[in-house]
Amino acid sequence: MAATELTSGEYIQHHLTNLTFGKIDGVWRMAHSAEEAKEMGFWALHVDSLAWSIGLAAIFLFFFIRAARKATAGVPSGLVNFVEWITEFIDESVRGSFTARNPLIAPLAMTVFAWVFLMNLMDLIPVDLIPYILGDHGLGLFHFMKVVPSTDPNVTFGMAFGVFLLILFYSIKVKGVGGFVGELTGMPFQTSNIALKPIFFVINLVLEGVNLIAKPISLSLRLFGNMYAGEMIFILIALMYSGGIVLGVFGGALQLVWAIFHILVITLQAFIFMTLTIVYLDMAHSEHH
Repeated sequence: MAATELTSGEYIQHHLTNLTFGKIDGVWRMAHSAEEAKEMGFWALHVDSLAWSIGLAAIFLFFFIRAARKATAGVPSGLVNFVEWITEFIDESVRGSFTARNPLIAPLAMTVFAWVFLMNLMDLIPVDLIPYILGDHGLGLFHFMKVVPSTDPNVTFGMAFGVFLLILFYSIKVKGVGGFVGELTGMPFQTSNIALKPIFFVINLVLEGVNLIAKPISLSLRLFGNMYAGEMIFILIALMYSGGIVLGVFGGALQLVWAIFHILVITLQAFIFMTLTIVYLDMAHSEHH
């Protein structure tokens, strides 16, 4: 295990560093250290986050498309029954939180929930397993490898910004440009006094602007923070295996308990991300008079 060759701090840093591809000294290449990854700057790519998130999306599509093709009018079983159960769960969530009519919302909620859940589920894989197989002690392919995309703020912010663009799109589509701007500048403070209107305009714009911008930030940071903390606990527990038999046995028991509890965390975070997406889009469809 890497912990036998590295100090505790180096071991933690190694597991928290993404496989990064970027430009250093005019050359595009993989980073071989955390310092090089940082030096690559804004335009660097986290290859592991991209690969795992796209791969998990492909797995989701494969099984759900397969279930759709196998669906019949008879009694469902196996994969079809599982997919129908998830579909009914998503449908009930959308009906309970979304008051307008939009055929995009239910498929979007399904995609968000399943994708985020699968990314979170990777946190239950032992932290050293895949890095060991693909890394220096195994196939020697990659020096760094983070397998939980939702512990990367680039991924969580990317999904949140996608939702944010939909919020802006439907806000303008449903309310019009004037209605959307009026909503940002006409609430919560209103007055019939012409002299006070410019002052209230600025105050309302600041308050509603902060409220609008807070939506993608809350979506992304909530998911990232919870999953990052969970991953950090798994890494700290893994360090215990290098402390002898007694500490290793205790670490194994602790890891099992945390993994069982973490099943609730990864499911809850996927559900919260989905629910907030639905609620925010419902707000975008609602007209205020």
